[in-house]
Amino acid sequence: MEWKVYKLSIGAACALEWPPERFVIQVLDDSTDPVVKGPESVSARPLPRFQDLVETECQRWKSKGVNIKYEVRGNRKGYKAGALKEGLKHDYVADCEYIAMFDADFQPDSDFLLRTIPFLVHNPEIALVQARWKFVNSDECLLTRFQEMSLDYHFKYEQEAGSSVYSFFGFNEHIFFLLLLLHLLGTAGVWRISAIDDAGGWKDRTTVEDMDLAVRAMLQGWKFLYVGDIKVKSELPSTFKAYRFQQHRWSCGPANLFKKMMVEILENKRVSLWSKIHLWYDFFFVGKVAAHTVTFIYYCFAIPVSVLFPEIQIPLWGVVYVPTVITLLKALGTPSSFHLVILWVLFENVMSLHRIKAAVSGLLDAGGRVNEWVVTEKLGDTSKAKPGTNGSDTAVKVIDVKLTEPLVPKLVKRRARFWER
Repeated sequence: MEWKVYKLSIGAACALEWPPERFVIQVLDDSTDPVVKGPESVSARPLPRFQDLVETECQRWKSKGVNIKYEVRGNRKGYKAGALKEGLKHDYVADCEYIAMFDADFQPDSDFLLRTIPFLVHNPEIALVQARWKFVNSDECLLTRFQEMSLDYHFKYEQEAGSSVYSFFGFNEHIFFLLLLLHLLGTAGVWRISAIDDAGGWKDRTTVEDMDLAVRAMLQGWKFLYVGDIKVKSELPSTFKAYRFQQHRWSCGPANLFKKMMVEILENKRVSLWSKIHLWYDFFFVGKVAAHTVTFIYYCFAIPVSVLFPEIQIPLWGVVYVPTVITLLKALGTPSSFHLVILWVLFENVMSLHRIKAAVSGLLDAGGRVNEWVVTEKLGDTSKAKPGTNGSDTAVKVIDVKLTEPLVPKLVKRRARFWER
């Protein structure tokens, strides 16, 4: 966990509304940083150990009556998946039914559990309730604006469409939605622990442990729910280095997972052959390899060549109409950044080359760093947050203990107007 955000995430988790005797908070830490990554003090005193700061913060909340556990691992085996796996082994987790997970830079609202748990209680076939990410620092710089444009489109249109439609050309009713949801399953959601166990638990064979678990759960027949009304504050990487590492993991991990799950998907008896082909082709091949390749070749090679060499003819619809429509549709998710569309298109096309390289390295297990976890640096600067928002390897995890008596939290209706922010 970055030292600038640990108080925000721990504080938000401890402020969750739920009977205190029915849930426990775990702060999972496998950080290898011996001291805080900050400037030296004026008095040149030794910087405190990072673990000491986190432990002090946990003790502060524990003194207020919060049931919080600070679990430190002595190694980083398995990275995030390894930490989550170890977290579920503790005795006090045995009676728990649900697990809500938040990365170090995520801050849920206090009513998060009251709005998500009912979906799981009343729908035993649902394995996961996924909330939407709300970015507190999207106006910090041009890089964060570009990220907001891409992710808002994903949440506002792709996720909403998949969650509402469910069925797509006769496929298994949740495969189409899962393809859209797979990108963003690692945080700001509530899992049913029995579904995790049924799917084989957390596995550390790739850097996309969330996607791995979701695919295996889907193959076991579990369903997923995305609720756009429930938003969890998070922070976008504001340095290009951090963003580049994140995009490498998001492209390399799924490609590597596809390589390792091809046979498992093929041998599964619960889904049809057509659904398996759809899962292979649409998500793994088109979404992670073909789309980036075609985008780069078309925008960065074909169109420039047609301008430099007039004898090479590209139809007007290919040069103007199709790119314009695609760009406008993407930009609709964030109207406030519409004036940045041209710059955003250029940026995305340049990044496509980086994503292609990452996807190919994942498919080929090349480079020696395919399964290496690089922490995405977050600055925790809430002073740059949007109006109306509050602004390591430490993961904050909230576990809901098995209900012993009726509890009637408020339910929320599924969002009907997809254009709502």
